[in-house]
Order: sequence, then C-alpha cells, then structure tokens
Amino acid sequence: MSTREGALRIGVAGLGTVGGGLLKLLAARGARGGERPLEVVAVSARNRSRKRDVDISRYAWADDPVQLAADPNIDIFVELIGGSDGPAKRAVEVALQRGAHVVTANKALLAEHGADLARLSEKTGGQIAFEAAVGGGMPIVKAIKESLAGCDVGAIAGVLNGTCNYLLTEMEASGRSFADVLADAQRLGYAEADPTMDVGGFDAGHKIALLAAIGFGAAPDFQAVEVEGVENVTLTDIRLAGKLGYRIKLVAKAERRDGRVDVSVAPRLLAFDHPLARIDGPLNAAVVDADPVGRLTFVGRGAGEGPTASAVAADLIDLALGVRRPVFGRPIDTLSSFEPIDRAHEHGRYYLRLLVKDRPGVIAAVSDRLGRAGVSIESILQQPTPGADAVPIVLTTQSCARTALDSAVAEIGALDAMTEPPRVMRVEDKGSWV
Repeated sequence: MSTREGALRIGVAGLGTVGGGLLKLLAARGARGGERPLEVVAVSARNRSRKRDVDISRYAWADDPVQLAADPNIDIFVELIGGSDGPAKRAVEVALQRGAHVVTANKALLAEHGADLARLSEKTGGQIAFEAAVGGGMPIVKAIKESLAGCDVGAIAGVLNGTCNYLLTEMEASGRSFADVLADAQRLGYAEADPTMDVGGFDAGHKIALLAAIGFGAAPDFQAVEVEGVENVTLTDIRLAGKLGYRIKLVAKAERRDGRVDVSVAPRLLAFDHPLARIDGPLNAAVVDADPVGRLTFVGRGAGEGPTASAVAADLIDLALGVRRPVFGRPIDTLSSFEPIDRAHEHGRYYLRLLVKDRPGVIAAVSDRLGRAGVSIESILQQPTPGADAVPIVLTTQSCARTALDSAVAEIGALDAMTEPPRVMRVEDKGSWV
C-alpha cells in the first residue's frame, strides 16, 4: 500500500457513524491539509466483517485500537471509540507516549482524564484536538479556545445534548409521555438502547466540563459538575410550564461568580423569548458571555455523521497546517482548579410542581410552609383532572435563596396530602443569565 510523499498518515479507531462519515468525507472532498496532505492508511473497529456503507478494503486493518495507536507509521491517531476508560483511554495514552497526535470526539475521556492526558501531551509533543467532542458541527471549542483567547469569559450556557432536546421538543409537540417518546427515539436511532448517559445529563455534563475548562483556564473536573437529567420531567410539567410562558430545556451552565465557579446541568424553565428556548429537535446551541465582546450565540447540529465528521476533519487540517495549541488553551501547569460556588448564597426564581390529594386546605398548608421560610409566591396554577385522585399544582416563586426554598420543600414533601415528592426547577427569563 503506497503512501503519498510527505503525507500525514492517519489511523482511525472506531468505524461507527462518525468514523464512517470521516472516511467518506476525506475520500469525497480530498485531504486538503495544507503543506502536508492527509491520508488514512489504517483503521480499527470491533468487527471487521460488519456491513458498512464505506469501503475499508483499501486500508490496513488492526484488530486492536491500542495496536493501531502504537503503530510507528501512524502520525495522527483518530479515536472515535468512546468511553472514559478501557480501550479508548489506553489507545490515546499509547499514541501520545510515542509523540503521535490525537484527534478525538470523546468528551467523557477528556472530562474525566483530560488533565493527565494534557500533561502527557506536553511532555511528548503529541497534540490533542477535540472539536468534535462538544456540539458536533457547532464550532464552539475552537471559538472559545482561539477566537475568544483574548477575552475574559464570564459564563457559558447551552443546550448540548440532542437526544434530550429531541425528547422534550417531541413531548411538547405530540402530547405524548416521556416513556413513549423515548421508545420512539430508540427505534429511530436518536437514543441509545441504554439512554442513561443522555437522559441522565451526564453527556451534557462532560461537555460543559470541557467548555468551562477552556473558558475559565481551569483543569477539567467532571466531579465538580452538578448533574440532573430529564427523566423526571413529565408531560404535565411541559404543559403547565407552557401555560406560564416557559419551555423546559436541559441546560448545561458554567458561570464565574465572586471568584468561584458554578458548573451544572439541569432542566430549567426558559421564557419563550429566551434564545435557548427556541432550539428544537436535535440542534445544539451555546451562549457565551465574554468581555469585551459581549454575548455570543452559536447554533448547529449537535450530532450525526456529517456534522461530527466535519469537526474531526477540521482538527486534522489544523494539524496538517502545523497549528499547535495547549489542549485546554493554556499550559497544564498554569491551569487553576474549580472552586465550587457556595449554594447557600444562590438566589433565583423557581418552579415548584406538587401532586396532591384533592382536598381542602392543601394550598394553604403549602403557602404557610413557603411563607415561614421567607419564600414569596409569584403565581399559582392548578390543573383539575376529573376523576383523578391527585391534582397537580404549580407555583412559581419570586427571587429567593435556594436554601430557603429547599427547607420549605422538605416540609411540604412531608405533608400527608402529597402523593409524590415535589419537583423543583429553576426559572429563567429572557434577560437573565442561565
């Protein structure tokens, strides 16, 4: 098998949607790598004989991704296996140890082991590029790392998981339950057979950990991310939120306040005119607040063959052009550590949904517990359900301390009129930062 003179030789581990898309993209559009052309010379996957819509017979085959990563004939190792540990982690380490470059779409690997891998990268000279790890075809990593390098990033927020956004959008549009929509999404291939990483908020948590690291000059720390998923969002929540003028979105947020960092993922109520509320289906979006440029919004397809493969290709082209940058924008020894925000000082407006037995005095008892905690009610909405044993009641609060609300909610949850635990979500209006 011949190799073009001076070409950067690429090995691709993982031939699923993105890996196959990358091979097709490079074959169709050419490897316009600048001074040095790009050439895929070897591939690896779990099953060599699996039927694919791309011809892999022209490439050398490796049964083991670690074997491929160790091949001295490979200049750039492309890791599209996934997973924070196991073969993906070992293969990336092996490639970096011998000074090869790594391009990856693996947000879990970098969010959980990024600091160690960045240190290894700096030691051996092998670069790590990961535009495809966050936002698919939405160029948010390069924007923060490169275009905003001269700015002071104060906050980043986004709708970063297409599966969750599809589920919430489809529930609102069709009036079907979470379980029904999830089952359809799995049949259509929009959700995994085990959807925990997506619906549990962990995928978005890995992504916001990486964006926070780049934006705030800190080592990625997934353990510092507070994660809540969408599995407990009901059709009742979506309908009642709509009546109040809000849409529910899974929002990943990173914000600096008073020298500390708040990094979280949770479903939030966004006013209809909030920029993130208008992101539907599998789209991703991110809003970045950076001084002195102000607020910037990025929108794009967050997953899929074409968008994600194009992000991988962009990193390959950068390497061919000789672009060299620290993994997280700054040398690893200059990165700080996250100092989590003190929740005792967090204030905001909140949505409180209760499912109660339909009997007199319940609202009065709820109001009494909130009042004693110093939480004022802004609006209240009751949804009568003929023939039902339990009635949903929704309250929105005025701005209050989260600790005060949590104290009141604990008492409300203990009332014998409650048929399930209370549900709390943050409320955000157009002018508020999320």
